[in-house]
Amino acid sequence: MVNDNDFLALVATRSGMSSEQATAVTQATLTTLAERIDGGEARDLAGQLPAGLRAYASASSETAERFGLDVFVDRVSGRANLDLERSRDGVTAVFDVLRDALGPTGYEQVVTQLPAEYGDVVDQTAPFVRRQA
Repeated sequence: MVNDNDFLALVATRSGMSSEQATAVTQATLTTLAERIDGGEARDLAGQLPAGLRAYASASSETAERFGLDVFVDRVSGRANLDLERSRDGVTAVFDVLRDALGPTGYEQVVTQLPAEYGDVVDQTAPFVRRQA
C-alpha cells in the first residue's frame, strides 16, 4: 500500500498541481466521495487508504447523497479552493491513484455506486493521462 506522501505525490504528478493543491484536492475528493457512497462502503474505502487520508473518507451518514458529477466537482472546487477545470483534473487524478492503490476489486466496489456520468473521471481501464499545468 502507498503511504500518504506517495499518494499525494502521485496526485500532484498526474494532475500537474503543486503539492499543496494536490493535498487540498485529494482531501476534498475523498470527503465528497464519502458523501456520495453508502456509509459502509465509505468505511471500507477509508480502511484501505493511507492512515493520514482515512479521516477524509469517513462517512457522515449511512445513506449516500445522490448527486451528479457536476455537483461532485463543484463541491471539490469549493473545498479545495480551485477553479472547476483544475478541480475536475484533480478529481480524475485522485481516482487514478485510488484505482492503483485499491486494486481492481476494491476500486470497483467504490465506483459501482456512482452513476454512468462519472465515467469521465473514474474510468476503470484507461491508464492515467498526464495533464498539463
